[in-house]
Amino acid sequence: MSLAAAQARPAGLSRIGQQLLPILYQHRLIATGQLHRLLTPHTRRPVYLRRQLGYLRTMGLAESTDRRIGRMGRCELLWYLTPLGYEVVEASDEVTARAYRISPRAAASQLQEHTLAVVDTGIAFSEWAGRLGDECGPLDWEPELAHRVRDGDSRLGDDAFLVPDAVLRYTRTTAEGRRQLLTFFLEIDRATMQVARLGRKLGTYARYASYAPQPPGRRQQASTREAWRERYPALPRLLIVLSGASDRVLQRRAEDLQALASANPHIEGSQLRAGITTAELLERHGPFAPIVTPVMGPPEPTNVLLAPFPGA
Repeated sequence: MSLAAAQARPAGLSRIGQQLLPILYQHRLIATGQLHRLLTPHTRRPVYLRRQLGYLRTMGLAESTDRRIGRMGRCELLWYLTPLGYEVVEASDEVTARAYRISPRAAASQLQEHTLAVVDTGIAFSEWAGRLGDECGPLDWEPELAHRVRDGDSRLGDDAFLVPDAVLRYTRTTAEGRRQLLTFFLEIDRATMQVARLGRKLGTYARYASYAPQPPGRRQQASTREAWRERYPALPRLLIVLSGASDRVLQRRAEDLQALASANPHIEGSQLRAGITTAELLERHGPFAPIVTPVMGPPEPTNVLLAPFPGA
């Protein structure tokens, strides 16, 4: 750790101030209102939270950029870490170190809306966990974790990796009192991506479900153990969350995605369990209500996220 980072260690920060640093590190860019929902939902206005954020900025650990909202142009602050802030968090070992660093230019770019939509999805899970007596905290989802889906030189192209918008971990308490550890791949579609492109990514998810890395050299015995078993207790469910358009448009996008999936034998024949919902339904009813339409199968919404895998 550098001398500057050692001198900036936030020993005098409040409990909320200490929570802010790893959250900003993991989620890269997050609005004041989102932080309020995560850390101080019991207060009407985030006055104390804003004071702590200002303190981080004074210490050189965090910075902010503006976001214009609505026709009236109301301004909201979006927060991110400085290089010194990244260094301080990594020295604490509170979160998994990531190579990505958001720059002031990237923080003010068109990446804003998608990054914030991913955070909103995680917050929806977190808030419903609180209501249901489950566990899903501010650090229980991680954006853009790479997963290899084919052997060979990864420099040959992006198709060597699957990169979900986020991987979310959720601990659910069943009606029988059992603890159920659930993992989700989250894919956020704000109606800005061509459905065909989203369909291709769905195919990559299906490839990951069956991908078994092969050892180098022809003399080695071929592996039949899927890569996901090294990272997860069960193959994560995929939840595609739609937003950014009217209900009619989102319904049409969901139907188009189902049609693309049914035309792809690799998707239909895979172990992948995937569903589609909207951000509005997720916020209003929670992830385990019958609001998720299976990508493969009957078109009626269900609680597919809780259904066991075939043979499980």
